[in-house]
Amino acid sequence: MKLIIKTVLQVQIPIETVFTAIVNPKEMTQYFISKSSGVMEEGAEIIWEWPEFPGQKSIVNAIKIEKNRFISFVWDHSTTVEITLEEQTDQSVIVRITESEKELNEENLKWYAGNTEGWANFLACLKAYLEYGINLRTGSFEFLRTSNQNG
Repeated sequence: MKLIIKTVLQVQIPIETVFTAIVNPKEMTQYFISKSSGVMEEGAEIIWEWPEFPGQKSIVNAIKIEKNRFISFVWDHSTTVEITLEEQTDQSVIVRITESEKELNEENLKWYAGNTEGWANFLACLKAYLEYGINLRTGSFEFLRTSNQNG
């Protein structure tokens, strides 16, 4: 059995705006990451940094980008993330995220739980930022900084 993460959420914003918010670091730093070394473009390797984990970096290798439709990248050296944007008749967008895949074992179950939670958070933060101008991550993970420093 393989572990595959799947999350989905509808955003009431035009597809061009949603796509830009995912690939452009000026946008993404407003709701998800604290820093990026560049725009996500096909073939690019970029580095993301996280506001709640100072000094922790993720290397992201963009595999395929189809404007306003599809974004695929590899991170953690072993899993592929695919983000599909589906425009609806009301101009809203269904954002589907799949991350795959890992063998079923104790360590990978932790990955599965953590990254499923992370992608659900990403989608909620994306929606809140685009629809309401709110950064849901601000202050949301301060307890992680404290617990990481204390132990």
